[in-house]
Amino acid sequence: MNQLRRSNEICLEIQDHSIERHSAVKFFGVDGMRDPSGLAARLSEQFISQNRALASGLDVQISQEYDGRDVYLTLQSGDSVGAIPLCSPTTARPDYGLVVQPRFAWSGIGPMLAEMGWRIAPTPLALPLLRRSERRVPVWVLSYMILSRLDALLDSLDRRFEEAREDLHAPRGRVDWTAYATRSLSRANPLSVPCSFPDLRDDRLLKGAVRYAAERQLRALETQKEHGAFVHRLIEFGERILRRVIMVPPAMPSAAMLGGWLQRPMRTAPFTDGLQAIEWTVDERGLAGVSDLAGIPWKMRMDQFFEAWVETVIRVVAQRTGGRVATGRNRETVVPLRWDPPHQATQTSLIPDLWVEWESTTLIVDAKYKRHWEELQQHSWAQSAESIKDAHRADIHQVLAYASLSKTPKVVACLAYPCLLKNWLSLKERERLFQKADLAVGSKTLQLWLTALPMAASTNEIAEPLEKQLRLAIQ
Repeated sequence: MNQLRRSNEICLEIQDHSIERHSAVKFFGVDGMRDPSGLAARLSEQFISQNRALASGLDVQISQEYDGRDVYLTLQSGDSVGAIPLCSPTTARPDYGLVVQPRFAWSGIGPMLAEMGWRIAPTPLALPLLRRSERRVPVWVLSYMILSRLDALLDSLDRRFEEAREDLHAPRGRVDWTAYATRSLSRANPLSVPCSFPDLRDDRLLKGAVRYAAERQLRALETQKEHGAFVHRLIEFGERILRRVIMVPPAMPSAAMLGGWLQRPMRTAPFTDGLQAIEWTVDERGLAGVSDLAGIPWKMRMDQFFEAWVETVIRVVAQRTGGRVATGRNRETVVPLRWDPPHQATQTSLIPDLWVEWESTTLIVDAKYKRHWEELQQHSWAQSAESIKDAHRADIHQVLAYASLSKTPKVVACLAYPCLLKNWLSLKERERLFQKADLAVGSKTLQLWLTALPMAASTNEIAEPLEKQLRLAIQ
């Protein structure tokens, strides 16, 4: 089994909220064996068992299928995107990888990240490095993670005593009398006393390493400006970091220096993460994707990403219409559920994603990063799959439960789904962006809205039709 030919395809790839099948025979390189299907089946079982926990961390389920001719590895993905290593069933080493791409193009997601102020962004994972740089994602993704860690490292640094050597007007600490006699007195400069003394100051060596890493990242990002204005914002972020350490010379740290810093007492997570970011840069990992060395495992929750995007758009609308915004992300919309008896509680609270209030109207928005809008636009309700129908009913029941918490006479409960920009523009042109239903709830006026927001950065344009509909609602 150790003589198996390694396949060129070392990474399984899938989009979020998708199902993909990969030939296990080709993936494990056993097509030249006597019983390729049988061997592939055994390798698949071991591969799935070894990597079940790793894959689930990226919201991916891997199973095995056989169609009578070939054995397949079937992948079903969820809300997360990212890249992680997978263990080989023959070597037990992380020789393979799993990449989950966003189903909406990175060319749109990058500007959205910048528009949101990088509120939600990719984060590195504490996993073994991938065998090679992950070229299937944009080059700026890893650079942002590096710069974020450098910024957090600078925030966490404490001042420490260092041995300072300076020429002073009066003796301090240990005086180098030989240098004073031969250099200062001989030049008729008796008030220049060479002294050595402990001084409480910032760690210049470590800041020099941060400057070195920041400058390397900026040089790499300069080559990526054609990707859009958001790369310029990322460069500005890097330049802000550089200004914080501009007073010290750049210094590439050695492995011994990095190891020494890691041995410091009272280390914090931002400190150790920042040192790892410096190490990645020194080793040219995550350096805007230009290295052939091992890649960095990372993850980003697309449901949280879309919720943050909807929040960005809603804040623009609220600012224009005078609404007050509260968010579930900041725990501002939490409503506890009081169970009797308390120890049998299941769900302990209701947490709407977004809550906007005017004097007479409340808008409650629940962002759903699902394919429902696309499915319902392509097929009628009768033709939609039962799983889509059941999940959509659950979404409606959830947002209506949130609507019951409002105290204003008018309530708008809105489900927001993602869509492609071209689809959004088509719906806008045909005035089909909003689907509405009216409900009578006692003395309240309740409207249920279904709408879609494009996965593209142009908050002013996206906010315009929503603002128009809300102005009609709050009259």
